[in-house]
Amino acid sequence: MGFNIKKLKAGGIILYTPKMKLTPEESAILKGEKGEVLQKAMESIVRYGDIYGAECLADINAPTHLVTSFGIPMLKPVFSIMDKLINAGIKILPFTVNPRPIDYQNIKCSLLEKLVFKIMYGKQSDYEAQLKSIGLKDDNAFTCACYFDEVGNIPKYGEPLTWAESSAVIYANSVLGARCNRNSGVIELLGGVLKKAPVFGFLTDEGRKADYIIEVKTSTLPPAPVLGSCIGMKVMEKVPYIKGLDTFLGKDLNATVKDYFKDMGAALASNGAVGLFHVENLTPEAAKGAAKIRDNAEVFVVTDETISQTVKDYPVIWKNPNSKPKMCFIGCPHLSLSQLKEWTLKLEDSLKKNKRSKLAIRTIFSSSPDTILLFKKTEEYSRFIKTGAKLTYICALMYMNNPLCRKKPVVTNSNKLRTYTTAKYYTDPDILNIITGGK
Repeated sequence: MGFNIKKLKAGGIILYTPKMKLTPEESAILKGEKGEVLQKAMESIVRYGDIYGAECLADINAPTHLVTSFGIPMLKPVFSIMDKLINAGIKILPFTVNPRPIDYQNIKCSLLEKLVFKIMYGKQSDYEAQLKSIGLKDDNAFTCACYFDEVGNIPKYGEPLTWAESSAVIYANSVLGARCNRNSGVIELLGGVLKKAPVFGFLTDEGRKADYIIEVKTSTLPPAPVLGSCIGMKVMEKVPYIKGLDTFLGKDLNATVKDYFKDMGAALASNGAVGLFHVENLTPEAAKGAAKIRDNAEVFVVTDETISQTVKDYPVIWKNPNSKPKMCFIGCPHLSLSQLKEWTLKLEDSLKKNKRSKLAIRTIFSSSPDTILLFKKTEEYSRFIKTGAKLTYICALMYMNNPLCRKKPVVTNSNKLRTYTTAKYYTDPDILNIITGGK
């Protein structure tokens, strides 16, 4: 990589000579003048930036969001880093973190499943104590959708970030117009500690230019997870500029449109590796005329056939592909308050149509703790519970990582959950039919 490493005779301290330009304060930290812990953090961030050709570091004024939210015993290096930060008395801006992995109160588990979860997430309480010690926002700050109004970790337009959660990064970049690379876990943490991020990729104007033009030429609005999936698998890590969605969504970036982009973005990021998308007349940079398209951009046309074929091509990896669904997860990423209300109406209407009073299979809806608190204050909540639906704050992916749970025939409307687990994808209408006892 061309690293220039010098080893001092006194103390055996290794100093890294950066290729990027640092301020006097940043250089002082790298030299260890503000302690060994900050020195190591700075060296990690600078090395990371140098690998990608960053010219300098950007100042971070927004809280970070951590992707590591679960106490898996094998994450010993993470716990060790946290201890070092705590022992050095370091705190960072009140931050948010991805969802908790388990919720026995709302998600029924067998004794054997609980035993496996205890092994899998045996360090959960210890890790949460570490998170609180360095600046966790509060006990409700566990969500993949930290940008919800009620959660409050909402970066400003053009603001540089140091996040890692893929669905949050793509939302911040695209829907909010903030600037964040798809970082790895721990890099986000160290960036939050230093309030610094290397300037490359999506932190630059050049890196935010679109590589693909996507023309949506469907007869109706495509399901957000499927549209995100087919585009993501086509463009992979490239930046798409999407045309034609405003025909269905209008030109107002309202709550409904944001929810659509949330779910589309999660599929773009998981079925591909997209960290930023532009939508003509809707996303901030496109609406402002600031979104640029490269001269050599390829064109990809999405039709009704494209959408239909995308769903047909999804593999079914259940042990028995013809099994009857036994469980359903909805809310990956976490559902917004508007979506919880909309699902309440959908459940009631579909149950009435199928002449049932309760859902036919166990159905779990996931949302942020703060959103759940708000939902419980609405008149829809009692109606939602009456259907037999369950409401939780967990990450469904963490539940499905249990080898006993992944054997179950689970269905979902989340393309992210389908991609990372054994869950089978269905569109919202089909999901409704399944969970409300339709044939």
